[in-house]
Amino acid sequence: MSFSTERNARTYEIGPGNRYPLGATFDGEGVNFAIWCWAATRVELLLFECADSPHPFQIITLDDVINRTFFCWHVYVAGLTPDICYGWRTDGPGNTPRTGHRFDREKILLDPVARAVTDLLWNRERAIQPGDNCDASMRAILVEEDMYDWEGDKPLERPVEETIIYEMHVRGFTRHPNSGVINPGTFAGVIEKIPYLKDLGITDVELMPTMAFDEQCVPEGTAALGLKNYWGYCTHSFFAPHPGYSVTPHLGTQIREFRDMVKALHRAGIGVIMDVAFNHTAEGGGEGPTINFKGFGNSGFYHLYPHDRRLYRDFTGCGNTVNCNHPVISRFIIDCLEYWVREMHIDGFRFDLASVFARDMDGIPKRFAPTPWLIELSQTLANTKIIAEAWDAAGLYQVGGYPGYRWAEWNGMYRDIIRRFVRGEKGIIGEVATRLMGSSDLYGREKRLPSNSINFITCHDGFTVHDLVSYNEKHNHSNGDDNQDGSNDNLSWNCGVEGETNDERITSLRQRQTRNFMAILLLSQGIPMLLYGDEVLRTQKGNNNAYCQDNEISWFDWSLTSRNRYMLRFVREMIAFRKRHPCLMHQRFLKGTREPGSTYPDVTWHGVKLYEPAWEDPDAQVLAFTLGAVRVDEEDLHIVLNMSGESLSIPLPDPAGRLWYCAIDTAKPSPDDIAEPGKQVGQPYGYCRVSPRSVVVFERR
Repeated sequence: MSFSTERNARTYEIGPGNRYPLGATFDGEGVNFAIWCWAATRVELLLFECADSPHPFQIITLDDVINRTFFCWHVYVAGLTPDICYGWRTDGPGNTPRTGHRFDREKILLDPVARAVTDLLWNRERAIQPGDNCDASMRAILVEEDMYDWEGDKPLERPVEETIIYEMHVRGFTRHPNSGVINPGTFAGVIEKIPYLKDLGITDVELMPTMAFDEQCVPEGTAALGLKNYWGYCTHSFFAPHPGYSVTPHLGTQIREFRDMVKALHRAGIGVIMDVAFNHTAEGGGEGPTINFKGFGNSGFYHLYPHDRRLYRDFTGCGNTVNCNHPVISRFIIDCLEYWVREMHIDGFRFDLASVFARDMDGIPKRFAPTPWLIELSQTLANTKIIAEAWDAAGLYQVGGYPGYRWAEWNGMYRDIIRRFVRGEKGIIGEVATRLMGSSDLYGREKRLPSNSINFITCHDGFTVHDLVSYNEKHNHSNGDDNQDGSNDNLSWNCGVEGETNDERITSLRQRQTRNFMAILLLSQGIPMLLYGDEVLRTQKGNNNAYCQDNEISWFDWSLTSRNRYMLRFVREMIAFRKRHPCLMHQRFLKGTREPGSTYPDVTWHGVKLYEPAWEDPDAQVLAFTLGAVRVDEEDLHIVLNMSGESLSIPLPDPAGRLWYCAIDTAKPSPDDIAEPGKQVGQPYGYCRVSPRSVVVFERR
């Protein structure tokens, strides 16, 4: 196919344009278009009437002399207004094994910095197979961005140590038919549920990917079942909100709708953290589609093997790896993050498979790889939360050692040891204690803090907390991969029966175990993160890799807020308990020292006997500790974790003229499992009875 030179009756005059800013910029009289494409020999801009137009009304061929500056191509279209869609076509050198270029002059390319996109006509297979895909391509939507009224809104900038994160999926949070919202599965739907989030008490939502992604990006066997990419870790447009989360996705309203959501959350005192996946894109490997980056700069944007540049280095398990420390790509990432903070008022970012950022242009891990440091040192990002998933799919595991100082990390070591402890493993209380106190072995070096540790029991990837105590094995058969996908090592315990049961003894134990997990998480130093729906015991029926389940397997079932209201109450009160006790949110690591005027040291360790923690006992399953109050109006705490199968009589420290009051006991039924201050029962000095597999917390007053 040759490039078309036909023109519709509706045409616009063109001028040279400017190389900056990149993307499409409306100035009131016309639109400047600019893209980077360093090796192209021919570039065309295609203008479409609207999202469902199969063919362009004007095709503009850019002149190599007039419309090119270095590696930027640019053109000004006079009189054009923000009511159209557009795309690009490029051509250039071949010989992919040597050059790494993958120009395909028949494919429509999506602007990499488009602010709004439409996938109304998108067909992934057409972008993979040879031939013209003009009538089945994604397009950028030309929008005017400067008209939004933020009404004085700005990022919250809450002290990081006070953070309580709620990881949630925008669609899944309100998509269930019983959600009761007007626009289920959208940014607008989230707004309707803000009172629930505020009542729960979390401080920040961590939104699973909301940058535009390819919902058709799933394996062939999965697609054959009618399933699609639900989680969203398949990004193609890093500057654009996902159109599928908008009420009117093909009219370019997703920017306004996203901003409406952020503004409404901020008004409720809730910060917004975006989960971002810069490590790979929706284009996959050599057999994947051409969407944008392959056609604009494949040789620089992706890690390629030097001996054969047709082949993609895959450090992500997703077919390709973004060359994050290439200078142009690094600038692209920083510009993108700063845009979301400056223009969309985002409070922070969680970076998927962030260890890819620590690999240099040759894929070799480097302590001073540029991009993590540029993110940390950006003035625009200075007050944001930056959170690394500090590993990748090629074996680079950096928990406790991610480049930089300010970066927080998903603490996978915390997750694993707490799971092992609660299910009853012996002889690990030393590591349990370390994790409870913020993982000083990981973050106590180089002036890092307990808040560098993001503590979690569950997340989107794996079992929910209900399934963690209900299944020993994964049950992913509905994913279309013969149960081969997902982790085989879940550190779970089904309490005696696999899956759902009517056995009251087992269900009672499971309820206690879920309370144990939630109590320990919210009693730990560092930053707690909850998975959406865990507070009401949402289940995925044993599916630990529900990436393709846009259905009731993944959706928040709002009937559970009533059915499991005892658990909802427990989590809500645990969050409130944490907020009342600054001794659970220390800014520095605890050292066992006493502050002037305090009754107890910042932390004192015990076992079944006072001041005798069983660090070396291979059979130990009990850990107790006392936390000294930080403020005058705060109560000291004494916490007992008994994960043995025995009821124990545990001594209490001398209350020094006061009494210990039982605030939390996970062995008791609701509402006695967590008692409000005025309803707590005082404990006579001496010993307390601690039930098997339970957490007990005392306040001194």
